[in-house]
Amino acid sequence: MVVKKMNGKVGHVNYERLNTFIAVAEKSNFSEAAKMLYVTQPTITSQIKALEEELETKLFERTTKKVEMTQSAKILLKYAREIVQMNDAARKEIKHMESQSYGDLRMGCSLTIGEYILPQFLNQFKETYPLIQLQVNIENSHSILESIKAQVIDVGLIEKPIQDVQICVEPFLEDELVLIAAPGYFSDNDSHITLEQVQESPLIFREEGSGTRSVVNDYLRNSGLTEDDLQIVMELGSTEAIKAAVESGLGVSFISKNTIKKEQKLGLLKAYSITNLKMKRDFYIAYRKNHVLKSTTDLFLDTLRSIMKERETLMVQPLAGDDHKY
Repeated sequence: MVVKKMNGKVGHVNYERLNTFIAVAEKSNFSEAAKMLYVTQPTITSQIKALEEELETKLFERTTKKVEMTQSAKILLKYAREIVQMNDAARKEIKHMESQSYGDLRMGCSLTIGEYILPQFLNQFKETYPLIQLQVNIENSHSILESIKAQVIDVGLIEKPIQDVQICVEPFLEDELVLIAAPGYFSDNDSHITLEQVQESPLIFREEGSGTRSVVNDYLRNSGLTEDDLQIVMELGSTEAIKAAVESGLGVSFISKNTIKKEQKLGLLKAYSITNLKMKRDFYIAYRKNHVLKSTTDLFLDTLRSIMKERETLMVQPLAGDDHKY
């Protein structure tokens, strides 16, 4: 604490001594001040004496029954109360801050997760940890893995499993890929499309390195088809661009079911399953192996896992009234 001395010099004043001074000034009695502060009277006397020496001025006129403030004390009291109040406010704010988690979290998300899945998780995370500053980069899965290894980001959310000695991955959410087309592109009576129809249709694919493209290729390859067997007419790096192209009738595409809810509701796109082929995949958390994670990363992962656990619990709960006995 710094206050101006009565002789014009500047001195550093101890917070506890100011607190003691205020108590004596308000009680006009050393003994009563000692009781209020839960200290002994000699302690009060010592604190006031030290304060008078620091300020080089007399603060109290002592009588047998009480003490009276000097003019210097009346000036000091006005500032002392402000100093103590500001100190207490600062302590309170610091204590509140330290009781919360704060810091930064750098994250990489593949396009589908970043645009359609992550926002709902971030909302809950920010409500719980408002002091954590988030930086989210939207890029394809390959780029995310390289950024993790280069320590450019702390954690990634990707669309495909990977094998890398430097990276740990764990699934956190199941997703389904469907074939999308403009209404009327296929027969309205169809809900399933054959692989032959896929081969005959112009396909719009995500760019190389995309998790979605990699998963689709794996499923088609296991069904006996390679990219050479397909009519790939366009490669786009954006889910929104793919949806717009398909909606315009330029072709069909494989896309996450989570990304077309609005378009389905508006009747802009139709989703089809492939006959005898269920394209399911997991979304994955990715982070560096054998590396101590930042506390903010741990908090984000714990929150994500907790939300998914709650969702799984809700999904397996019986519907109201569903109390059939078997």
